[in-house]
Amino acid sequence: MTITASLRSLLATLLLLTPLVPASAVVLEGTGIATIRGGDMDTAREEAHKAALRDVALQYDARIRSEDTVEEGRITNSRLTVASSARARNVRVIDERQVGNALRITLKAEVSEDAGNCHVGEAASLKKRVAVTGFTVQHPDQTRHGRLDDAGEVLPQMIQARLQAQGNLQVLKAATTQLYPDVTNAPTARQFDNRLTNVTQVARELGAQFVVAGVIREIGVEAPEAWGSSVLHKIGRSLSPTSRDRRFIADLMIFDGFSGSPVYQKRYDTSGQWNAGVGESVGFGSIGFLNTGYGEAVDGLVDQMRDDIQNALSCQPFMTRITRVEGTRVTMEAGATSGLRPGDTLALYRSSTHFDSLGATPELKDADIEVTLDSVFPEYANGLIPQYGALENIQRGDIAIIW
Repeated sequence: MTITASLRSLLATLLLLTPLVPASAVVLEGTGIATIRGGDMDTAREEAHKAALRDVALQYDARIRSEDTVEEGRITNSRLTVASSARARNVRVIDERQVGNALRITLKAEVSEDAGNCHVGEAASLKKRVAVTGFTVQHPDQTRHGRLDDAGEVLPQMIQARLQAQGNLQVLKAATTQLYPDVTNAPTARQFDNRLTNVTQVARELGAQFVVAGVIREIGVEAPEAWGSSVLHKIGRSLSPTSRDRRFIADLMIFDGFSGSPVYQKRYDTSGQWNAGVGESVGFGSIGFLNTGYGEAVDGLVDQMRDDIQNALSCQPFMTRITRVEGTRVTMEAGATSGLRPGDTLALYRSSTHFDSLGATPELKDADIEVTLDSVFPEYANGLIPQYGALENIQRGDIAIIW
């Protein structure tokens, strides 16, 4: 088998762009160009920005895989795949200019090896839907100092905002929904029908592939006497300084919305000085809160939560539910906002449960059928399968997957 001349040329170019020994982190410049169609600058800017990031990634690290199909000694099909495990941080645009009907963007980014990269294929370019639900506060009495009683709703809102800013996930807001009335045993909460949690119900209602939930285990000051207003407390503070540190401990969990199974769990722990004056802090995440040493520490922890969520979900396939089957036409509940386009193909899996274990995790079985999309709308898409869905037992509630 041989590679065509054009493929050899592209291969040589990419190899020249690839450093022999990638550094742990380097700052690189990348340039992307996109055509302005119908005066739509926003779309052109987004496409040029993505192209510039691809340029940066290929400069840092690229892997090339060639697949040739040979029939009777003749190449009938040749496919070249380029992949990169580079991770870009601190991205900033340093130049943007319009040249004719094209938009050119140059940016700088700090690039390093993505240690958590699992080399997912086409799913890596799609936006998975994740619902971030409210965090339950295990000890509500600890929120008294600084009026942090809104922590259970504001913390997920902060996570939502930072995930949205990254732009590679579809973030669904559900900060007022709490999965754990019983925080002692979280993340396990057994329901009346013997099912574990109500994750699947929440995911189905919101159309989410993943559900993020959590429990704030600790949010109190380490020495409550440091904040007492009585004469005795004031005398005690004058005789010996007391600690004004405050702790923050939270458990974060990510669940698969189709089965309810946990895919990620981690405990986050930090502390800092709570030096807000009386009335300066008016809630979790407020300006007064963030201006304290404690607020700065928690804010950094929220960034870590965002990164961990993205890393955990980057290794998962893209999955969506089938909502309707009519003859050979299949409708699914994901569309253009998820990154799907006409011509995309998804593998179909049957979802089933057994009568003797109705509350158990649904089983997925490969139907050995692919659906090819022919019309894509913002929130749903239609496609065709080779045979009638009824003959293959494809029905509402089954799953379509891109790996």
